[in-house]
Amino acid sequence: MSAGGRLLIRGGRVIDPATGRDAVVDLLVVDRAVAMVGAGAADACGNAEVIDAAGLWVLPGLIDLHTHLREPGYEYKETVLTGCRAAAAGGFTAVSCMPNTDPPNDSAAVTRAILRKADEADLVRVYPIGCITAGQLGQRMAEFGDLVAAGCRAVSDDGRPVMNAGVMRRALEYSRHFDIPVISHCEDLQLAGDGVAHEGAVATRLGLKPIPAAAEEAMVAREVVLVCQTGARVHIAHVSTRGSVALLAAAKAEGLTITAEATPHHLTLTDEAISGFDTSTKVNPPLRSEADRAALCRALAEGIIDAVATDHAPHGLADKDLEFDAAANGLVGLETALPLILGLVAAGACPLHRAIDALTWSPARILGVPGGRLAVGDPADIAIVDPNEEWTVDPEHFFTKGRNSPFRGWRLTGRVRATVVGGRIVFRDGAIVAAAQR
Repeated sequence: MSAGGRLLIRGGRVIDPATGRDAVVDLLVVDRAVAMVGAGAADACGNAEVIDAAGLWVLPGLIDLHTHLREPGYEYKETVLTGCRAAAAGGFTAVSCMPNTDPPNDSAAVTRAILRKADEADLVRVYPIGCITAGQLGQRMAEFGDLVAAGCRAVSDDGRPVMNAGVMRRALEYSRHFDIPVISHCEDLQLAGDGVAHEGAVATRLGLKPIPAAAEEAMVAREVVLVCQTGARVHIAHVSTRGSVALLAAAKAEGLTITAEATPHHLTLTDEAISGFDTSTKVNPPLRSEADRAALCRALAEGIIDAVATDHAPHGLADKDLEFDAAANGLVGLETALPLILGLVAAGACPLHRAIDALTWSPARILGVPGGRLAVGDPADIAIVDPNEEWTVDPEHFFTKGRNSPFRGWRLTGRVRATVVGGRIVFRDGAIVAAAQR
């Protein structure tokens, strides 16, 4: 940005579902905030730095509800810095990082340490998610007050379900005092057992131990009942089955305070993808059937699923270069999320504005954080996208440390040209901007 704190994004198609704007207009940033959108922006730009966005889309910066930055404890998989670089490259201006670190983020000290690393990275906004229970052990609640005071925006034991319904009920009741959502990893461990793949014909053919859809759906049903009783805000992570969609639709029809996310991989892949035993396709919840995938797409289009979240989960080679049963769950998703969702739009599976809303305004509302729209006065968090650029996924050129992507070699359409956070360009034309590397 120029010394005068001004940036003019000229001639792009501004698509902002939150304000209903979809037009080719200029956008002016002054002092880190959106100052003007539309007629007069160019005339008022003064000595602004100019980005020519002709033929490009200008979107609110993407916000990820579900990122694993791995630090502290697993820096060989990812760090806050490398994760933030990957986010910026994917058009994300904010990420919320899950607490399954080492030590887990169940204390104010860990939360503050993560935020210090985010300040040092100085790239995208990082919103820590604290633990529901101490040590993610499911037995005793973490100190929500301390976590929220330190900067946590929600609580979750992601990676481990809270199996004790009594503990979960108390957590929901307590969360209301802090007006934070509880993000639920819905998995009944008794039903899931030691399964590694969706229960169905593919797992049977491959000789892999199955995980039934009921393992997820039973816990979604429990959370719906607990929301009824407590009035708390619950967000269901990584929904993967049509049965879960039906439960969510019924809950929303009753006006319950429940929201949900789906991942790009569950929206675009099925259990057929595991046929080659590629461990980058081993995720939790597992990739499901085509009927499940289609139900997720319909639910996204209809708003039953509120948001798209990456569940970005980088792993080292030692975690993934194993037989399928023994490999760690997870894949990297920050740098491929947007074009994968745009692929659903191109296929007619989801309207454009709904897809963008699911990546921007909806996650902002769920977390209660700024951003997600481009109204005057909002933070100038912006993704500038070439909707027509075709490119081939090569994980070796990712900014994340992780290479565990099942989309290797896929030809995708749509690529981020620039990412702007607080009016400052942090990513442009395939590179982290030098001034943002400190």
